[in-house]
Amino acid sequence: MRSLTEQDIRNSFINCSKGEAKRLAIPRDLGERPWADLDFLGWRDPGAPDRSYLVVERAERLVGVALRLASSQRGFLHRSMCSLCLTTHPGNGVSLMTARKAGAAGREGNSVGVYMCTDLACSLYVRGKKVPEAGGRFQESLTTEEQITRMTTSLSAFLENVGA
Repeated sequence: MRSLTEQDIRNSFINCSKGEAKRLAIPRDLGERPWADLDFLGWRDPGAPDRSYLVVERAERLVGVALRLASSQRGFLHRSMCSLCLTTHPGNGVSLMTARKAGAAGREGNSVGVYMCTDLACSLYVRGKKVPEAGGRFQESLTTEEQITRMTTSLSAFLENVGA
């Protein structure tokens, strides 16, 4: 992924108003992100723990989506798997993230959801750049490139459902 500016990010959102996009918390460490290892930029809102955001390059344009985390408290022994990168995490390491649909459907209250790594570090898990705490990744016969393709295809399908 190419490096992004704050303005690039704010202009990319498809499922919130321009005012909401203007007010959302942008990561302060954009200059330090490992852009070459990212397939999407994802971050949690430090001021609102139930909000997350992701920005993806699709068809030569940026698509940003505002997400809400479903509130659930799971015990440490409970394990869940991210539907994008197939990394398993204990406890709340995987969350159901819902996105309001773009356009009229979103204004009517329609949304779609996906189970994702709560820290939104799927790209780093697939590449082995980040190791999940007490979770794990299955040993797969797919190459890293094939796993990346599977992850980005799953993310694209989710974004299609949002309306991107």
